[in-house]
Amino acid sequence: MKNNSIKAVVATGIGAALFVIIGIFINIPIFANTSIQLQYAVQAMLAVIFGPVVGFFSGFIGHVIKDMLSGGIWWSWEIATGLLGLIIGLFAGRIAIEKTAFNSKKMILFNAVQIIANVIVWGILAPLGDIVIYNEPAQKVFTQGLLAGIVNALTIGIGGTVLLAVYAKTRTQSGSLSKD
Repeated sequence: MKNNSIKAVVATGIGAALFVIIGIFINIPIFANTSIQLQYAVQAMLAVIFGPVVGFFSGFIGHVIKDMLSGGIWWSWEIATGLLGLIIGLFAGRIAIEKTAFNSKKMILFNAVQIIANVIVWGILAPLGDIVIYNEPAQKVFTQGLLAGIVNALTIGIGGTVLLAVYAKTRTQSGSLSKD
């Protein structure tokens, strides 16, 4: 148990650092403070490998630090980022990337989960948080959330799937070893 806790803390720290670095240096603007953000693919990968707690905190902490360095924290979006990792991580056991092959069935499950998670956090929760916390106009934040959700789903769908497929190839799958 202690070894898993240490792995989780290290994975969270690395995930948060990667979230900041990738978020600052690879940022392609598309609409009103909304950009193509490749760090979400890394967050999704870590959520699948290490579970919901690492998924939540690597995204939440990384997003807070990135926004602090970029000029201002937007709590509704930081919380939504954490929840994205949490939701994806809740399905880590069903994807079981450490134990079984990352086959097309697992890729479809991963992408279905991440698309649903993106719809929930960016299409509903982040815009509602913007309205409640910051008194933002509904049309603006729901448009912004919709665009962010679509872009993040595509980013995770492509980048996250590739990262997980590459990671899975480095793992010894159960039943893959034979006795000579």
